[in-house]
Amino acid sequence: MKHLLLLSTAAAVLVGLPSIAAAAAAAEIPPVDEVVVTANRSPERADRVGAQISVLTAEDLRAWQTPVLSDILSSAPGVSVSRTGGVGGATSIYIRGADNGQSVLLVDGIRLGDATSTDTGFNFANLLVGDIGRVEVLRGPQSVLWGSRAIGGVINMITADPKAPLEADVTAEGGSHGWAYGRAGVGGKGDRVSWRANAAYLTTGGISAAASGSERDGYRNLGASAKASVTLTEGVSLDLRSLYIRGRNQFDGFPPPNFTFGDTAEYGVTENVGGYGGLNFELLDGRLQNRVAVTASHVARKNWDPAQAPFDVTFSGYGRDERYEYQGVFDVTQGWTAVFGAEREDSHMRSSSSFSPTPTVRSAGIDSLYLQVRGDLMPGLTVSGGARHDDHDDFGGHTVGQASIAWRPNEGDTVLRASWGQGFKAPSLYQLGSEYGNPALEPESAEGWDAGVEQRFLGGRAVVSAAYFQRWSKNLIDFVSCFGTTAPLCPTHPSGGYYDNIAKAKVQGVELSGQADLTKALSVRASYTWLDARNRSPGANYDNRLARRPSREGEAEVSYRWPLKLSTTVALHYAGDRFDDMANLDRLKGYVIWDLRADYPLTGQIELYGRIENLFDKRYQTVRNYGQLGRAAYGGVRARF
Repeated sequence: MKHLLLLSTAAAVLVGLPSIAAAAAAAEIPPVDEVVVTANRSPERADRVGAQISVLTAEDLRAWQTPVLSDILSSAPGVSVSRTGGVGGATSIYIRGADNGQSVLLVDGIRLGDATSTDTGFNFANLLVGDIGRVEVLRGPQSVLWGSRAIGGVINMITADPKAPLEADVTAEGGSHGWAYGRAGVGGKGDRVSWRANAAYLTTGGISAAASGSERDGYRNLGASAKASVTLTEGVSLDLRSLYIRGRNQFDGFPPPNFTFGDTAEYGVTENVGGYGGLNFELLDGRLQNRVAVTASHVARKNWDPAQAPFDVTFSGYGRDERYEYQGVFDVTQGWTAVFGAEREDSHMRSSSSFSPTPTVRSAGIDSLYLQVRGDLMPGLTVSGGARHDDHDDFGGHTVGQASIAWRPNEGDTVLRASWGQGFKAPSLYQLGSEYGNPALEPESAEGWDAGVEQRFLGGRAVVSAAYFQRWSKNLIDFVSCFGTTAPLCPTHPSGGYYDNIAKAKVQGVELSGQADLTKALSVRASYTWLDARNRSPGANYDNRLARRPSREGEAEVSYRWPLKLSTTVALHYAGDRFDDMANLDRLKGYVIWDLRADYPLTGQIELYGRIENLFDKRYQTVRNYGQLGRAAYGGVRARF
């Protein structure tokens, strides 16, 4: 509670100090009838959704200024981030304490992951804001509609849509540590065709990934996206979308002769390519909306260590995921809708390393059927319920369920929400088929619930929300070492260990958030999360906190629009202590970081902006022995045509 008081006091003080320089104006309060798509896989008013969901709009992303998307995501309730070093270092996102690989990530319907990694989790270091115009963060187990990996929740990113017959926008910025970023987008909207394309490039000299090092570890990122929507005839349309990301990061390792963590010349390159093709058509006079789609996501990773030349490739991996989907949305009767579908996912991976030169090659598929029904039991009371069945090539069948309720007793000024859901995560191809693999693995599974309230004040100019959640996870996959033990499968794993379903976890917490437009010029925003994520596996680590999840985390910011058109923001980010290991021996201290942001419109189409991150040069770590950026300043220009 003392940390919640700290954030509240800081916000109050900041309200009285609008003269402190800062950044862009805050987005306006979302309207009561705001529409979200992630909760039900079809458009729905947010006040009719029983699950907890946060939305970052285009204005929110613009106000943050930074192209580093993970920094922005950490402002959402229930979301925390860890990163190995500066920008470009391996970055993990934890939704309500769930592992990075236990949440679904989508960009324009393309599901992103990494089939070559141990847990299939996507490295968020390589995902920049680019042309993203909206982010929806759905929290809690969501596997009924979103399938495998949706234990922590779903992050759904949607790129910007064109609004004019022909439009373009560009961004250019530079700053500390050799930072340079440029982005350009162009698009158009006609009667039958709309389209948009975007490309962005970031380069930075960076800092030493090793906190004890002095050699800078740089990063480069090239990203592009494109999409088009074509109306073929009345009620029939075609959607085409594509995504490309290439990240090159330098990182540190364990050089000889001491083999302790420090400066090395190692680097890696990751390429992600994704595509989506969907046909949409209506039947039954528009009551049945249908979508047939094919999506593909490919990842290629390779790491080099020049010190090991000529055999300097230390890791090489290629993975692909291909999905075939049908989804129907049927208006059953007035106020009641059914969402149903069938999916097939095929995954493949091939990887090798200098420690295991024999390639690991593995493939698997999963077939799925799902159904959700939602509707109004009475005016202001919306309920939903659904189920999903999956049939995996290896572990067989698995069924999950979901239910939620949203009650609006006073036209949306108050919304009471509650939801229950189950989630699961299929074993990764590496866990099934590598030299440490176990083909008998079962899926990780979870069950959770949450309940909360959202309240609007001041005629809709202020909104606050609070929620409590719990989740129980079992059959979690962990590595079993065969050194000095007689574990059951050790005789068949001469490599020294294997993966097995041995772990359990319990997570509970509270999420608080609020924002207010106090005047036409002054707005405030804050969020706070208390998280208790515990290891429930029998053994020495029982009841220890899960690694790298802070138990307390919060954001607060105040924005002011000056009469001379200058917009300023003061923001702080607070994170409490966390442990870097499951034994809870390596404690990482909590920290508070202050940022300043500002922007000034030169014309209606051109604006200047700038920010100072980590104003007081706070030294902290989110992963043990990995440094983080100190004080840094950036400035740029944005233009629209």
